Amino acid sequence: MSDSSPLPPVRLTDEAELARAALSTPLLSRAARLARWAGPDTRVDAGGGLVEEQLPAAAEVLGLTGDDAAAYASEAWRVAVDTGLVEITDEEAGTVAAGEDLALLTGGSPHDVLGIWLGALEAVLADASVPDLDDLVDAMDLENGGEIDFSQLEWDPEAEAEFLDGVLGNLYLLSVSEDGPGEGPVPLPALAASMIVPGDMGEPSNDMLEQVSDAMMRLDDQFRLLEPAGLVEYQPVDEALMADADADADADADADDAAGPGVAEPVGPVDDTDVSRYGMVRLTPLGLYGLRARLLEAGFDAPAVGDLADKGADALLDGTAAYGPRAVRAETEQWLSRREPLAAARELLAAARGSDPGAPLRRLRCQEALSLVGRAAEPALREVLDDAELGGLARVWLTEHGAADVPAPSEAMIFWLTIDTVAAQLAAEGNSEELQALVEGLAAQHDGFFAAAWRVEHPATADVLEAMGRLHPDKRVAKEARKAAFKARSAQGG
Repeated sequence: MSDSSPLPPVRLTDEAELARAALSTPLLSRAARLARWAGPDTRVDAGGGLVEEQLPAAAEVLGLTGDDAAAYASEAWRVAVDTGLVEITDEEAGTVAAGEDLALLTGGSPHDVLGIWLGALEAVLADASVPDLDDLVDAMDLENGGEIDFSQLEWDPEAEAEFLDGVLGNLYLLSVSEDGPGEGPVPLPALAASMIVPGDMGEPSNDMLEQVSDAMMRLDDQFRLLEPAGLVEYQPVDEALMADADADADADADADDAAGPGVAEPVGPVDDTDVSRYGMVRLTPLGLYGLRARLLEAGFDAPAVGDLADKGADALLDGTAAYGPRAVRAETEQWLSRREPLAAARELLAAARGSDPGAPLRRLRCQEALSLVGRAAEPALREVLDDAELGGLARVWLTEHGAADVPAPSEAMIFWLTIDTVAAQLAAEGNSEELQALVEGLAAQHDGFFAAAWRVEHPATADVLEAMGRLHPDKRVAKEARKAAFKARSAQGG
């Protein structure tokens, strides 16, 4: 995922609703309860964690029981400290008091609450990148002051954090893309493969399949940790599958010991009907908010629907240039909802003018926006009937909306509008199947199209004709288009 090009815009839930969701997450609600419980008698160790003898009382406050109760209480306390809900008042004595941010959970704005939740999220993401505690203990170098021997652990903290960031980035991209699952879950094998298997690879190798399997198991552990933070909804890998995998591994090891070195058996394809058994994950609305905040912090262009609602029509038409159809409509609807229809139509038409490379797509976005305005835009369209750049667009709109007394366009206007339309489609879609069909239709419907088209005084004429030459499947027609493009470029002095 590149940080130079904008991501598809995300539809965010209202901040007040997101704040309520954040307050109800186990991660933040437990931290807040412990922060309110803490008092003059609460003691912490040198690292700021609760001393061991106080963990049972903390677990009781949280209503936690069982073998993991103390560990969950310790985690909640650490989140409270990391987010400023608890403040260590005397490091030597190990005393604490309620932090200034604790009051924000009840008296602050939704944005304040979400800021605290983002701090808690960072803490749990750091935890998710750490291997199993038992492995850490085994890797402790007791002869060297108890430091962790990373070489023995085969764990690179930076690489592990980058891998998890990459997975979450891909999950975000899948969630906001128009051709992605949307609000639906993503299978864990597909998410793991997105980080390991190149997109242009056909059949992955056995080595890659093994890497995907290992990544799935790591992600299974990590998503189990991230779900209480409210970042994701997660259906874990079926325990029976993991038991079967362990049994198969033991059996293979025994066979290898008996028969010596051999070739690994390939991993069979995943049955689509059973894909949910391999883990399913989706971002929550809170998760979308959190990951977008992290992407922005990392320097990515991660827009949200509504970002352009308070800006001018020029910003709307240029800003939605790279958006998909649904995102364009959603952004435009928000922009229009804040304006009087006729005034909005006039502003859109004024912003659609221009001869720069982005102008054709601006006019296409303007036409799409005007279709949402409805008949109230008619006076604005009639005002530009004689405009060289907008007259054709105005005639099309008025005719489609059943307006009376629409003047017929000249042949020159028809050809100019045709070039402008194809240029806009090229900018919006590239060499798509829809554009190829449009090109074929134009060449078939207009006898002598290329003989006239190269004379059109439009900045994109040569580029459009070259594209038509690339896209048309008929070699004879494609050759005509390329000849016309050459003439157009010569006429333009290029």
